[in-house]
Amino acid sequence: MCLAIPAEVVEIQSDTMAKCRVGQSETYIDASTMLLESPAEIGDFVIVHAGFALRKLDFDEAQETLRLLRQMAGINEDTPGAF
Repeated sequence: MCLAIPAEVVEIQSDTMAKCRVGQSETYIDASTMLLESPAEIGDFVIVHAGFALRKLDFDEAQETLRLLRQMAGINEDTPGAF
């Protein structure tokens, strides 16, 4: 089974790479932005799978998806290190 997760673009590393923060955690991932329809910008939320940003999400959609993932995993939002 595969899982894609919302992440916020925090740094543009090149024309095709961005550093992204997963949820509210201190987990950062590098993601290729080459599959996006438009260039990524700092503050964008993207859905990332296997190192590729597949599409942009609006803020509300990203937060709801993260909430549902936390709920499925039985993780409280206030848990240290929670995404």
